Amino acid sequence: MSVGKVFHPGISSNHSDDSPYSWSVPPYHPSSEKYENTKTCKGPDGELHANLLCPVDVADVPEGTLPDKQSTEQAIRLLEKMKTSASPFFLAVGYHKPHIPFRYPKEFQRLYPLENITLAPDPQVPAGLPPVAYNPWMDIRQREDIQALNLSVPYGPIPVDFQRKMRQSYFACVSYLDSQVGQLLSALESLQLANSTIIAFTSDHGWALGEHGEWAKYSNFDVTTRVPLMFYVPGRTVPLPKAGEKLFPYINPLDSVSALMEPGRQAVDLVELVSLFPTLAGLAGLHVPPRCPVPSFHVQLCREGQSLLKHFRFHDSEEDPALPGNPRESIAYSQYPRPADSPQWNSDKPRLEDIKVMGYSIRTIDYRYTVWVGFSPHEFLANFSDIHAGELYFVDSDPLQDHNVYNDTQGGDLLSLAP
Repeated sequence: MSVGKVFHPGISSNHSDDSPYSWSVPPYHPSSEKYENTKTCKGPDGELHANLLCPVDVADVPEGTLPDKQSTEQAIRLLEKMKTSASPFFLAVGYHKPHIPFRYPKEFQRLYPLENITLAPDPQVPAGLPPVAYNPWMDIRQREDIQALNLSVPYGPIPVDFQRKMRQSYFACVSYLDSQVGQLLSALESLQLANSTIIAFTSDHGWALGEHGEWAKYSNFDVTTRVPLMFYVPGRTVPLPKAGEKLFPYINPLDSVSALMEPGRQAVDLVELVSLFPTLAGLAGLHVPPRCPVPSFHVQLCREGQSLLKHFRFHDSEEDPALPGNPRESIAYSQYPRPADSPQWNSDKPRLEDIKVMGYSIRTIDYRYTVWVGFSPHEFLANFSDIHAGELYFVDSDPLQDHNVYNDTQGGDLLSLAP
C-alpha cells in the first residue's frame, strides 16, 4: 500500500507510482497536493503568492487541510483495516515536507524564534570549489519571494535576514513532519499493531541550508547526500512494552513542556539506501535475493545493497559476506549530473540529453572524494580518462568539506579505490 509521495511523480515512476507492479491497491495521493505550488501563501502585502516561505493558517487554505495531514489520516485508515486482516502488510507513507515550498501550519514557526536562528557555519562558497560542483539552486529562485530579492546568478548570496527566515521555516517544516509521524506511530500502537510491525524511517536526500553558499539538494556534499535511517524492530531494537506501557505515546511538539524520549542505539557505520531492501526482507523473515551480477538485465530478482542485519543482534542469521567487518572498508557512493563545467540555468536538473559531465563521489569514514568526468547521455557511459575537476575532503580535519585538497594531492590515484 502506498500513501502520499512514495515514488517521485512523473516519468521516473511511469506516471503511475509504479502501479500495479509495486502495489496491490491503487496508490493514494492527497487531494490537496495540487495546491502545493500555487498561490496560497499570504505575503506582507496581504496578497496570495507562490512563495518559498509559506506558513499558513490551515483553516484558510483550499480544502482546509494540507497534503501531509491527509496522508496521515489515510495511513491510519489503512492500519485500521489491517488490524482486522490476517494478512501481513507493507505500508509506505511518503510525506512532502520539508520539501519546498515550505508550506506548513504557522503555529510551528513559534518553536523557532527568529532571534535564535543561526546561519550555516560555512555560508561562503569555498575558494577551492570547482565551478562544476556548485549548485546554483535555480528551483528556489523561481519562487516569488526569492525573485523579489533580485539576486545575481549563480552565486549571488541571499541577504542574511532572509537566510534566517529560510532556516526557520525549514526547521518548522521538520517539526510539522515530526508531529505527523508521531500521530501515525501512536495510532499504530493504539491499534495493537506495534508489537508485530517493523518500522523504517528514512528520506531520499538531504538539503543544504546555506552551507557552501548553496541551497537545495543538487550536489555531492554530505549535507545533501546524508539522510536519516532509523529502524524499529519489535523485541530487537527495544524490549516489548509491559502491560500499560507505551512505546509511541504522541507528544505534541507545540506543548509548552514536552517529555524527552530516551534515545535508541546508534550505529556509526557507513551505509547506503540500497541496503534498505535486503535489510527489511531479512527482518521480515523473507528470502533475501542474491547480489546482482554485472550485467544483471537477465536476472529477474536480485539486490545491490548489503544487508544490515548484524546491527539488530540476530545471532542466528547469516552474515552478508560482502559486508565489511572493518568500518574503514565501507564506502558509500553517490553521483550527480551537470550539463556544463560552469553553473547555468539547468545545472541542477539537466535533461538526460543535456548531461555532459557526471560527478561520481565516494564517502569513506576518512574522506569524501568526487571526480567530475565526461559523460555520454546516449551510451550512458562515463569517460574516466576525461577528468574535468576533482574534490577531496578529509573528515577529521575538514568535517564541513570547505577545503578542497584535490589539486594538492595525487587525486587521480584515488580512482583505484573504486571497484
